[in-house]
Amino acid sequence: MKRFNTTGTCFAYKHYMVNIDERVQQIKKMVDRGDYFCINRGRQYGKTTTLNALTDVLNEEYTTFFISFEGMSDSSFASLENCGQAFFEKLRYQVDNHEVIHLDSAAYRLLKKVTGSGLFSKKITSDNFSDIISELVKSNSHEIVVIIDEVDQAGNYDSFIKFLGVLRNNFLHRDKIPTFHSVILAGVYDVKNLKLKMRPDTQHQYNSPWNIAANFDVNMDLSESGIQGMLEDYEADHHTGMDSAKMAKLLWDYTSGYPFLVSRLCQIIDENLNADWTEAGFLEAIKVILNERNTLFDDMIKKFDSFPEMKNMLKEILYDGEKIPYNADDREVQIATMFNFIKNAGGKVKLSNRIFETRMYNLFQFEATVSKSEEDNEIIRNGSIDTPLFIKNGKLDMKKVLERFCVHFNEIYDTKDEKFIEKQGRKFFLFFLKPIINGTGNYYVEAETRDERRMDVVVDYVGERFVIELKIWRGDSYNEQGEQQLSEYLDYYGLEKGYLISFCFNKGKQSGVHEVKLGNRTIIEAVV
Repeated sequence: MKRFNTTGTCFAYKHYMVNIDERVQQIKKMVDRGDYFCINRGRQYGKTTTLNALTDVLNEEYTTFFISFEGMSDSSFASLENCGQAFFEKLRYQVDNHEVIHLDSAAYRLLKKVTGSGLFSKKITSDNFSDIISELVKSNSHEIVVIIDEVDQAGNYDSFIKFLGVLRNNFLHRDKIPTFHSVILAGVYDVKNLKLKMRPDTQHQYNSPWNIAANFDVNMDLSESGIQGMLEDYEADHHTGMDSAKMAKLLWDYTSGYPFLVSRLCQIIDENLNADWTEAGFLEAIKVILNERNTLFDDMIKKFDSFPEMKNMLKEILYDGEKIPYNADDREVQIATMFNFIKNAGGKVKLSNRIFETRMYNLFQFEATVSKSEEDNEIIRNGSIDTPLFIKNGKLDMKKVLERFCVHFNEIYDTKDEKFIEKQGRKFFLFFLKPIINGTGNYYVEAETRDERRMDVVVDYVGERFVIELKIWRGDSYNEQGEQQLSEYLDYYGLEKGYLISFCFNKGKQSGVHEVKLGNRTIIEAVV
């Protein structure tokens, strides 16, 4: 039975894979320069897949050791001596398992000497650790490259910091001290932030000996064209009739090329949905992934618990439309970037992909249901209770949704002041909407339109698409401008009907729902 391997980007039985040759060549150039650097990306971002491919390329010219710190015991990091011993044992293990090319016999004898016991063994100490590295390099005719995966596992240990210090010292004196040609560290946490893993509130997380590291700016996202190429290979064998260009665009639009999300969605379509490679099948896969538990989303929740200030920043972006400048020196921005929750979009912070964004909305809404905010709970309950009113013959009546939202909003929040509504109004609509479409439809917020004045929500429900613009009322001319913007947005989606919710603070406002005609477009507008 075919299986899509979500630890990488390929089918396990046929290796349908996004081509990452260009990425590997970019990294190899850094190795050729003799750079020491870190590859830190979020969970399941294809780091190990990339490093395996890189190792295959490097083996042609270098003696390449690719080891992992995953599963190493506490005793391995009890001291620098233990850390060094474990390090060399991993190098020898790779040689013994025929995973290393171009290692000379003299270099292998040294590895046996420092990892063995008995009369001719050589004990590793803090004083000779650097010398042993130099001796290993000198005894080998090919330059040595060391790749260490899962360095997060070592982030809680002072001995690992000392280990990095030895590598750093050798690097700085490489004109006099033979040392590794290049060292690559890979993990979720950037090495200079490893202490955040153990002590999220520490103010001393930057005291790292790894300031020799070159900047790693290689794009690890899967490209739309790369995804299409993988799907075309799959289609050539399975003849599903898919439009590979359309499917690749959908996958990229929702994932922004996050490798695990691409792989998992393909796996769901291939296995759970019997290879329904259509837009409808894709949207069904979106529903599945947004409602499942997996290691990626479990890890996201853990990160929110560990870094509440980062979580609050994300809430401000999602619900308040805050346009936060992308400042690489800002602690919360730096942390959220490290976990691949956000990215730099034209100097502003942007959520990294639609799936993360919607999953965050769902999580924050769930938290609201168990919070002390009775207002939040009440609007959510009303959306759930009223759901049967909105579904007719399996179709969603969005106009009725807006009508009932107006009623409940005015009942619950009528006494609130303008500033409160400006900050919270759109959050309340999403709270109201979620239980109505839950389990049957999907929704996402268009990031390009989300600011303190405007937000567009796109809902897919049983083959129908609805675009709802949420905005703050700023007079008739501003309102007409919003209607025109929505009309243009409908053109983009090829829709004839759109929906508009205006949060109005005029004392003489006329609440309710009415229709507006703009050419051949119909706008259903709700004023609350």
